[in-house]
Amino acid sequence: MRHEMLQDIDAVIFDMDGSLVDSMWMWRAIDIEYLGRFGIPLPEDLQSGIEGMSFGETALYFKEHFSIPDSVETIMETWNHMAWDKYMYEVPMKQGIPEFLEGCREQGILLGIATSNSRKLVENVAAVHNLREYFTSIITGSEVERGKPAPDIYLAVAKQLKVAPERCLVFEDIVAGILAGKNAGMRVCAVEDNYSRHDRERKIQLADYYIEDYRGLF
Repeated sequence: MRHEMLQDIDAVIFDMDGSLVDSMWMWRAIDIEYLGRFGIPLPEDLQSGIEGMSFGETALYFKEHFSIPDSVETIMETWNHMAWDKYMYEVPMKQGIPEFLEGCREQGILLGIATSNSRKLVENVAAVHNLREYFTSIITGSEVERGKPAPDIYLAVAKQLKVAPERCLVFEDIVAGILAGKNAGMRVCAVEDNYSRHDRERKIQLADYYIEDYRGLF
């Protein structure tokens, strides 16, 4: 039995970090370790400064804001290496995701990913968790003009899936992503995540639905 949020929906589009896999904690750890290499403490307001940025935009922000001597390309490659082991061995899928993906497939609901992460990492994550067979479209922030909260990435996935925006349901864990889905004219379900717990009330207010995990949606 479909949950009410899936009525009149032809496509489900996921953000990746914090929405599809439980990985937001990992990026804070990487930021601390990476900046520590240059003797720079982690600013408490860093997340609000980079929220919604693509992987490349974030690397440029680090280079300019912290005067990192490495090139943007080197910064991104370093982050890819730092993240890969963690994605392989320490990052689980959100609870209920395998059953939810299978339910969507059985119901003929198309699936896409719209992530600010790098193409290399999202493809690796999909391979580790055997997700690639489920997803018809994967688009990263580097492949669209504007990052979240602009709607570009969600509209690009919908276009690739050949589904009208109003027939799409987005799963997002951060405010910028929820706004991106709403700005695209899509319904949005906010996902509980420890990393964005401080924004919980705002997430509930902005989104159409709110879930703690994916169990029981079919």
